[in-house]
Amino acid sequence: MRVSIIAIGKCKKNSPEAAIIAEYVKRSGWNIQIKEMDNATQEAEADFLQKSIPHGGKVVVLDERGENLKSLELAAKVEKWMSEGCSEICFLIGGADGHLQSTRDKADLLLSFGKLTLPHMLMRAVLSEQIYRIQTIINHHPYHRE
Repeated sequence: MRVSIIAIGKCKKNSPEAAIIAEYVKRSGWNIQIKEMDNATQEAEADFLQKSIPHGGKVVVLDERGENLKSLELAAKVEKWMSEGCSEICFLIGGADGHLQSTRDKADLLLSFGKLTLPHMLMRAVLSEQIYRIQTIINHHPYHRE
């Protein structure tokens, strides 16, 4: 499985968040790529995000209006996509002002990580861990406990 995290804002290389992200990317057996852009106007951010979506991949837009799924539910959705032939998923993380409707319209899944507002770099770390967790759930690895 190829996974892209396409995000607004650049993560500092030696930050604690970068270390967490690197750790979960390293643990993962999936090919995880991160593409990022500096903060800009909401329209420029939307243009970057939408142009970065890989052709044929599933699109998960992280958005406060999205579904708040349990890890098992998200893993089941990803596993279903895989069984249907999906080999690439991209996760879109918007800027401080969120996503334009045109970006939300591209989503195969609008996903919320809850009602809390999280810093973007911390959200990337949480997302990286969840991608790893999804993989372990699908592979019946004991990392996830319910």
